[in-house]
Amino acid sequence: MKNYLNRIGINAVKAGLKIINKEKKNKILKDYVSLLTKYNDKILKENLKDLKIARQKKLDINLINRLELNDKKIEGIRKSVLEIIKLKDPVNRVVSKWSRPNKLKVKKVTIPIGVIGVIYESRPNVTSDVSSLCFKSGNSVILKGGSEAFNSNKIISNLFRKALKKNKVDVNFVQFIEKKNRKVVDFLLSKMESYIDVIIPRGGKNLVKKVKKYSNIPTIGHLEGLCHTFVDENVNHKMASKIILNAKLRNPGICGATETLLVHRKLSSEKINLIINDLLKNNCEIYADDTIRKISPKKIHKATLKDWSTEYLSLKISVKKVNNVEDAVEHINKYGTSHTEAIISNNKKNTKYFFENVKSSILIHNSSTQFADGAELGFGGEVGISTCLLYTSDAADE
Repeated sequence: MKNYLNRIGINAVKAGLKIINKEKKNKILKDYVSLLTKYNDKILKENLKDLKIARQKKLDINLINRLELNDKKIEGIRKSVLEIIKLKDPVNRVVSKWSRPNKLKVKKVTIPIGVIGVIYESRPNVTSDVSSLCFKSGNSVILKGGSEAFNSNKIISNLFRKALKKNKVDVNFVQFIEKKNRKVVDFLLSKMESYIDVIIPRGGKNLVKKVKKYSNIPTIGHLEGLCHTFVDENVNHKMASKIILNAKLRNPGICGATETLLVHRKLSSEKINLIINDLLKNNCEIYADDTIRKISPKKIHKATLKDWSTEYLSLKISVKKVNNVEDAVEHINKYGTSHTEAIISNNKKNTKYFFENVKSSILIHNSSTQFADGAELGFGGEVGISTCLLYTSDAADE
């Protein structure tokens, strides 16, 4: 295993030293999209192998849903790559420039990071998105997917390498680790700092925590997506309900799904009940504080302290009444995970306060938290929503 992984590291460094112009990069990405189309049925066949094993092992239904591919999802993968092609080339872009009093001219120019290691679970689309984004930005990538998606990840990464080979570019820009040994991740984190410049964990809380704790390599990652939506006073309840239903129900199993709904205490009981009833009609379980339960149907469960810090990833939502926008912000900063938060409000002052004081990666006004998903924000394919600064563990010194 040691020799195998070291060889991958050496190959990744070597590949990343090669400069590929933007025209050729986009040509390779277009060829890759064509291969995804050509081998659509083969990808689905390999994915069925993974699904069969996952069901035999009785893996969590949310994990299986993320793992499953179909024609629509593969079309989404292709569209994501096409969006990446449209992005301006991020390499050698002049960010700023200035002159010093001694007439020295200075430019700040973007360059590739180098070798990026990505450790991820379940979603085969991550293989495609990460490979495309890393290659577009001039970086080589080492992929360590979860064993539950092994066959799906392998064929998708091989198709990317096929596109590279067709264009006579080093196939080791993209490498997929085919070893299933659990010790592979430990070796990546603790023994490959000579090759890998940054590690990106993409998966559940336990995976991300492990990577952050044990990595000797700088890390960019996120934990749960415990997202909030705050409904201010005097809002149109129909608009609010439409946004909340999307934020919770469009795809309850993603990290951008709203998990806690906060409502202003001056929002009328009638409006609150209309929102609550819309959620119940869509089979969403509700866990609420006593102030909400007093005015709402008996179907509502009593919320406990644990509910305010729970990422359900299912048809469940916690609901709490707050005194004002300041109270909402305090709750979010206390229980949130710095992922994505939304405010539904017509009050510019309250919206400004919310945006200036909530400490999360993405803030949204009068729209759904589920815009924090995939390429919705126009950045191309998704890797994850970073909820931390660049992070380096002290594990090596312990």
